[in-house]
Amino acid sequence: MPNYSIHKIAVVVHGKVSGSENDYDVEHLLIDSRKLVFPATSAFFAIKTERRNGHDFIPDLYARGVRVFIISDDFKEDEFCDAVFVTVRDTLKALQELVTWHRKLFDIPVIGITGSNGKTIVKEWLNHLLEPDLKIIRSPKSYNSQVGVPLSVWPMDESDQLGIFEAGISQHGEMEKLEKIIRPTIGIFTNIGEAHDEGFRSKEEKLLQKLTLFRHAEVLIYCRDHLLVYSALNTVDLPITYFSWGHSEGVNLQILSIDHQSKAAIISGRFNEQEIKISIPFTDEASVENAIHCWSYMLYAGYKNELIAERMLTLQPVAMRLELKKGINGCSLINDSYSADWNSLQIALDFLVRQQQDTAKTVILSDFAQTGKDAESLYPDIAAVLRQKEVTRLVGIGPDISSFAKHFEYAGIRCSFFLDTLSFLDQFHPSDFRDETILLKGARSFEFERISNILEQQVHQTVLEINLNSITHNLKRFQQILQPDIKLMVMVKAFSYGTGSYEIANLLQFHHVDYLAVAYTDEGAELRKAGINLPIMVMNTDQAAYETLTRYDLQPELFSFEMMRSFDFWLRAQAIQDYPVHIKLDTGMHRLGFSPGDIDQLANFILHTRSFRVQSVFSHLVAGEDPAEDEFTLHQSGLFNEACDRLQSKLQYSFLKHIANTATIRRFPGLQMDMVRLGIGLYGVDPSRPFQHELKEVSTLKTTIAQIRDVPAGETVGYNRRGKVLRDSKIATIRIGYADGYPRALGNGAGKVLIRGKLFPTIGSVCMDMTMIDITDAVDVSEGMDVIIFGEKLSVSRLAQWAGTIPYELLTGISPRVRRVYFEE
Repeated sequence: MPNYSIHKIAVVVHGKVSGSENDYDVEHLLIDSRKLVFPATSAFFAIKTERRNGHDFIPDLYARGVRVFIISDDFKEDEFCDAVFVTVRDTLKALQELVTWHRKLFDIPVIGITGSNGKTIVKEWLNHLLEPDLKIIRSPKSYNSQVGVPLSVWPMDESDQLGIFEAGISQHGEMEKLEKIIRPTIGIFTNIGEAHDEGFRSKEEKLLQKLTLFRHAEVLIYCRDHLLVYSALNTVDLPITYFSWGHSEGVNLQILSIDHQSKAAIISGRFNEQEIKISIPFTDEASVENAIHCWSYMLYAGYKNELIAERMLTLQPVAMRLELKKGINGCSLINDSYSADWNSLQIALDFLVRQQQDTAKTVILSDFAQTGKDAESLYPDIAAVLRQKEVTRLVGIGPDISSFAKHFEYAGIRCSFFLDTLSFLDQFHPSDFRDETILLKGARSFEFERISNILEQQVHQTVLEINLNSITHNLKRFQQILQPDIKLMVMVKAFSYGTGSYEIANLLQFHHVDYLAVAYTDEGAELRKAGINLPIMVMNTDQAAYETLTRYDLQPELFSFEMMRSFDFWLRAQAIQDYPVHIKLDTGMHRLGFSPGDIDQLANFILHTRSFRVQSVFSHLVAGEDPAEDEFTLHQSGLFNEACDRLQSKLQYSFLKHIANTATIRRFPGLQMDMVRLGIGLYGVDPSRPFQHELKEVSTLKTTIAQIRDVPAGETVGYNRRGKVLRDSKIATIRIGYADGYPRALGNGAGKVLIRGKLFPTIGSVCMDMTMIDITDAVDVSEGMDVIIFGEKLSVSRLAQWAGTIPYELLTGISPRVRRVYFEE
């Protein structure tokens, strides 16, 4: 781990030092206050983004022990007596300059990987193939951004023998900065696709920008079959050696054949005029391409093909995501059981900390390998991290971690240790785990999937997968179009549109949204029990819920005088004053709310009670997504503004005003007012359509094939003989029905499902628990195979069109019996 004095760092980043005269040593770079682990040796870079200013977090970090800050804004340094400040023009640039300087101190081979897809898998597979011979430093997970790359390269030290880093860009000019930080000696270009096309004028421009990564490399490995890449390399002037592979002659590694078997692919090729082959335990095209990139590098590096072929057989799927699932006995289970290294441990622990639904937090952890640290310093550091993250229990598995038990016990963590996974399983009892969040983090050799199987709640095979990265992406896209200082309320009613309540609320709390909104009081109470402390507005409440409402600090929407009087009476009886409430106005929906003509009476009531204080006034747009109704939308906003002005002038204090929903946040920037309400847009659906391409699908509903049967022409399928078979057919029965939320309207060919990238129609009526589909024209479809009901390549909006309904109904109608799996890539 690097260790530099702050004054040395100041020289490198061209910064001005002020504050304390202490010359602190810096080992860790910090950009996110939530990820602080080692305060005494961390330097915080106060990076500014469109929505966050890192300088705002300095007081909190100082209180937690950080004493080194790299800043760009004027700051009241006298309030932080023993802190050192380094002032620079641009804190992100300073971070990149520091790591660029640090990287130049090491003369080791470094592999730089870029492309549209496959970067992380190629990196992880290369690490797996080469780590028996070399001490390797690599990017954790997919840290390939303007911030992720410097954080990945920073830990490089004199013990490292090889670096493997991936680089991704989303706009012009970014790769030049990453090239200086990584400074690769070997390049691998995976492929070119559509990812981040919106940041470039053309795919060709994006390709040329990516190739900037290799301008000082010695060799570039690429697939010549990608004609766009081959053409670009012929137009750029890179003083570099090319190692190409492909099916045509004239390449370094010519692919002669690819034999796809049931569970493996045998790849034959010609290299140095000799025929060679490897076998990999995968059959899909992407895995084959990724494996050949790795094969090419190992041949270039001088490995014998016999050894390469032996190691290729041991390739495993790369865990690209952290998964959160329901566990036994009320537990939540985070499965990251495919790797055990320092960087990925910190990422997994950050994910664990964000889960507030259980007070108790347990980590099941195996021995570590290839960390670059000796065990005497590694395991005490792990103990310190677990303590800092307030882990309550550790289950250590492996002889190394067991031998350092005292460090974990000294950290105040309840511990138990086992020499291997089998020993843990032999002594396992389900009652040992209850109402806690459990993180599984183990090296692949420890086979922690066996532990996952016994801790995971077993339910049927229909699953709703929720991509937390996509939710974060959608949230940031809406935040980026908000005007400065506009607050954001996010709707998590109706089980967060079917995706889950506290799991989504945890993520929103982590990203500092301003408000949450639920439909009913019990929804809000459950969020409070799960550790959510954001302000929560309850949109529908009644007298029976007042006690629960106030006990859990929930803020009601008041929409009638009857409700206002009853709540006032209840608050007076409890001697509660100034309770926060939200006033709903009816400007045209005619569903709930005070009318604009009620303002005088409303103001008079509020002025004559001390029971509550208005936090916000809002209204609901009728057709904000419909251009044909824009005149009425503006009419509603006019009524709303006039009513708010009258109410505020009578109350003599200000309150938040909000009327914009998902559709109007972008369509009508002038309606953003003080706060906006984000609903289904968070989950990847834009009701007004134009913004849809900038959002990501959040949910994937998937099931499996239970049975495949041959049905001759003339027979029928399903209830009431509605499914007519006109030719000899193959019919698959899938494990989903209307009890799971798959509408009956999608039967008889109205709906289609996705299997291996192809659509297949339903046949016959949708049953309660099963649905039949016609797969007569399918190739290589078998029982047990995954079936996509909706997801990234078959949108819920398209499914809703087939069903004659709206995405809201489909999402909120997914049955609670369908298992939710949350993952973060």
